[in-house]
Amino acid sequence: MLPVDLNGKIALVTGVADNHGFAWHIAKSLQAAGARLVFSSHPRVTGIVENILARDKDAESRVLPFGAGTLKVETLIPCDVAFDSMEDVDEATRSDRHYQKHADYSIKGLMEAVRKGFGGLDILIHSVAFSPEIRNRLIDTSRKGYLTALSVSAYSLSALLRAAQPLMENRPGGASALGLTYIGGDRAVAHYGGGMSTAKAALQIDCKQLAQQLGPKNIRVNLISAGPYASRAARAIGDIQQMIDQASKLSPLPRPIEPEEVAHTAAFLCSPLASAITGHIVYVDCGYNIVGV
Repeated sequence: MLPVDLNGKIALVTGVADNHGFAWHIAKSLQAAGARLVFSSHPRVTGIVENILARDKDAESRVLPFGAGTLKVETLIPCDVAFDSMEDVDEATRSDRHYQKHADYSIKGLMEAVRKGFGGLDILIHSVAFSPEIRNRLIDTSRKGYLTALSVSAYSLSALLRAAQPLMENRPGGASALGLTYIGGDRAVAHYGGGMSTAKAALQIDCKQLAQQLGPKNIRVNLISAGPYASRAARAIGDIQQMIDQASKLSPLPRPIEPEEVAHTAAFLCSPLASAITGHIVYVDCGYNIVGV
């Protein structure tokens, strides 16, 4: 049997907000392969994630694939990737009750917590994307909304890896960073506005540059371009079902993707089986990206 073996690897999964999104399913696949899990969630949703990890009504969503047991997260760390350190936090955020209960919710604080708790990091999953104006066409998107989309959805990968580099460099067998993109970074896609297409395009070239720059430290950086999927975040687009139906109709495999398909690809890309793959975008979209019309 050819194994996907992540036994003992420390995996930080960022952007966990519920038990439906790609981050949750990727975490389950990583742990089914043996990884130890650290979750990072936005300060506004840490309580929600804590409840999902504990309450009985969500027990089924914690069952791992392949009969590998039940999801167990060793720690949940709040992080707003808009802030590299607490010195960057504006007064309005500091005064927000959702933030006040957390001492440090910056990227620097996140990595310091990982360092203290685990000493190193083998896998970093970047599952963070946000635009406050996602329903606006680009022509109607404000400068502030556009720059927020770029900062949170694209630059955060560079910021996380800069802070994580001392924890990831020269790990036994190498380390792997993996982000999520969408075909909207390659083509004009209706309903995908607010600067998000631009952010995904930026994320894709950033992936290549980061792969080149971190390769000498034995850190690989890749992206999965997933087909449209009705996660909680994607439903904010408003027409996500129309996007799914269109992709399903035109794809060579004429059906929607399943989140587990993205998750299993992620486990492969983070495993020793993909040790020579870096700087790549792997499409998990039933072939939709190859279709011309």
